Amino acid sequence: MIRAVKLAPCMLAVAFAAAACGSQGSQAGGSHSPASSASPLATASSSTPASPVALTGAFGVLVVGPSGVDNYTVSLVGIDGKVVGSAQATSPTAVTCADAGAAVLPPPISTSNSRVYFMDAQGVIRFLTPQGETGRATTVPASGGRRSMFAVSPDDQRIAVIVSDFTSSGAAIKLYVEDLNGGTNHVDIYSQSGAFSLWPIGWHGPNNLVVAKVPACTQGGGPFSAAPLELHVVDPATAVRRFTIGGPTCVLVGPPSPAGAVCELTTFAQANVVGWTATTVRSIAIKGPTPAYLSPDGTVVALTQLSTGTTVLDGVGRTLNLPACGWIDSTHVFAGGDAQQQPRVGNIINGAVVHVAAQGACAGRLPGGL
Repeated sequence: MIRAVKLAPCMLAVAFAAAACGSQGSQAGGSHSPASSASPLATASSSTPASPVALTGAFGVLVVGPSGVDNYTVSLVGIDGKVVGSAQATSPTAVTCADAGAAVLPPPISTSNSRVYFMDAQGVIRFLTPQGETGRATTVPASGGRRSMFAVSPDDQRIAVIVSDFTSSGAAIKLYVEDLNGGTNHVDIYSQSGAFSLWPIGWHGPNNLVVAKVPACTQGGGPFSAAPLELHVVDPATAVRRFTIGGPTCVLVGPPSPAGAVCELTTFAQANVVGWTATTVRSIAIKGPTPAYLSPDGTVVALTQLSTGTTVLDGVGRTLNLPACGWIDSTHVFAGGDAQQQPRVGNIINGAVVHVAAQGACAGRLPGGL
């Protein structure tokens, strides 16, 4: 799952991005070709992936960096606010659109139902578990103006990778899917080039891949200018699109959950909860652009009030004294932090808030399936 990054001035540079890729039943985009202590740098960990351990409980993911630092840190946090594991990796090299603008990129992180995966500067993807174990999973292309983005399937068996080569006019992308262990059963399923790119967001079950369309480059702008505005549910074997969520008339304003996603009408007077078959489940009255996060069970929408630093919980009638940026489980939200603000975990049932002894921005949750 993709994290929700800080929201000013672009509001939700992690929510989801701009413009349609084509009609239902088309392929993923435009033109196409057939087809419990901190660990040291993760390079010190095992290179042979062990079988995933069944998850007990739920955990939030925090990340420090990777932009502007040599190494970045990934941490797993329990609903009690305790850090159960952390790891570091070298930060991927900064990528621009031939110096004509900044490349729009998600954090180099993905979550399965048992592990958080993170990529280093050489394209090596490693994992961290709630038991504090780390290891090497696979390698993806990375060099110069090329960046790979990835999503690991909930069962840790498959990986979807989008390789992007950035230019002054946008990006050329290639989407492939292969076995996570060993890179076998590799299939190239989609390619395109132009002003828009795709991010692999996650997997909805084993047979639905979720990608988001985003502007390839940005030079700054207003709310949502660097954030995806559509999610496409596609066949991971062919890239044929099954459903589209969000679009020009209903802007996505937060990362998706297993229950779907939230989009807001362009008047920003109404938010819609949309399920994975692109059906509107319910609507919520809002006042202006509002980051919104749907709980994993779909019963509660956390509406972050940026001006007050609080979160209104539509569905339980409670306000929490923290600016939520994601969910850990269906009764706990969490807020990321920086040098001035400590991450926190909030209980939506009793209103209790606990501090987390780690820094970082929200970057997903375990279990990570959509």
